Amino acid sequence: MGCAMLLAGCASAPPYRQPELGMPPAWQFSTLFHAGVPNDGALKGNWWELFDDAQLNALEQQALLQNQTLRVAAAHLVQARAQVTVSASGLLPQVALQTGVARQKSSANRPLAAYSMPNQSTVQNNDQFGFAVNYEADLFGRVRSTVESARASAEQAAADFENARLLLLSDLAADYFNLRERDAEIDVVRQGIALQEKALDFVTARHDLGIASGLDLAQQSALLDASKTQLELLQYQRAQFVDALATMTGTPAPGFKLAELVTALLPPAVPAGLPSDVLQRRPDVASAERAVAAANANVGVARAAFFPSVMLQANGGWNSNQMSNLFSAPSLLWSLGAAVTQTVFDAGKTRATVEIAKASYGAAVANYRQSVLVAMQEVQDGIEGMIVLARASGQAAASVRSSQRVLDLASDRYTGGLDTYLDVITAQQTLLTNQRLAVGIRGQQMLTSVFLIKALGGGWARNGALASN
Repeated sequence: MGCAMLLAGCASAPPYRQPELGMPPAWQFSTLFHAGVPNDGALKGNWWELFDDAQLNALEQQALLQNQTLRVAAAHLVQARAQVTVSASGLLPQVALQTGVARQKSSANRPLAAYSMPNQSTVQNNDQFGFAVNYEADLFGRVRSTVESARASAEQAAADFENARLLLLSDLAADYFNLRERDAEIDVVRQGIALQEKALDFVTARHDLGIASGLDLAQQSALLDASKTQLELLQYQRAQFVDALATMTGTPAPGFKLAELVTALLPPAVPAGLPSDVLQRRPDVASAERAVAAANANVGVARAAFFPSVMLQANGGWNSNQMSNLFSAPSLLWSLGAAVTQTVFDAGKTRATVEIAKASYGAAVANYRQSVLVAMQEVQDGIEGMIVLARASGQAAASVRSSQRVLDLASDRYTGGLDTYLDVITAQQTLLTNQRLAVGIRGQQMLTSVFLIKALGGGWARNGALASN
């Protein structure tokens, strides 16, 4: 018994320990940054509602109900959970019932069983009813390791589903804010076009009076045409984002419309938490860790092939040539048995299989550590991006105000005959460029906040605490 227990210990999977990671004590900030308090026991809420956008909320809910990629991930999760049941069934005996009714004729010319007993042709019934029980005695842990691997894979599939959900919802939010940033840019360009058309009317009137030159008129016309070209390109880009949102929400693109809307692009304040929080919150990191656990269990499955497999069998039932006495005592039959199979020579196949399993485990560990490194990078990039963009947004707003003053001064000086119209043209171009830059930075702030949410593995509560999955 002691030898059997020792052999079983050698065959089973190594005790699973989560790979160690060198975690930094905190994020590196270039300025003060609010750190949230983790709340890993609570489910992530609808984090997109932090942006206070009713249209975004509706699109996110529609995507959860109708997105086809998410349905694929959900189907994979169902399959993985069912596979746990399939694997766990090996821990219990398999019981089957069997019955049959036949009438058969034997050949008189069949080969003799004994020379002294000639064959005769017979016609008779063969009625039977019975059961069979088969059970693999899992002395060396093959079945247990298989179950552990299946459970870890099911947990990995659950994490993969959550990751697919997070990617879908964050990508949808990013495309939505790209759309609204284009709406804001379109509005800016339209305002610029209206201003340039008024300027063109003014220059045309002065040209007709002989005050302005043909060059002034041509310059203003060229600027207006360039702005109209920019508007066309922005509207094309907007249409692409609308089509992308249609696909993500499970709607045919030709029938999907979103009206233009100029809204304030104000990102919510983002708490960062601690680096270790990302390990508990990010579903892709959780998936990679569960893959390590599954690979570890597969090492045990491979090792078990070095040891005998023991099958226990029991059969019983009744067999008779007459249905009337099928269930009588003389018709009873049964058998008990055990079969032990041990591979003696397989040209190194089993050893190579173990090496394959160990290599897969090593690869899974490396992939897990890499996923953690990527998570750290993405969060750090997101935090720094939010800080830098906040400063840039303030500077861009100041440049817009300065550009507007320059345009006003240039227009007044041109009207007074102190400057050429080229100064007005330059001021108009600078104002439009700075207005678009300011809008673009606000759009980048929204995208970066979504990126940081995704990097953190989800949203956070309105009180500033991180929310978990």
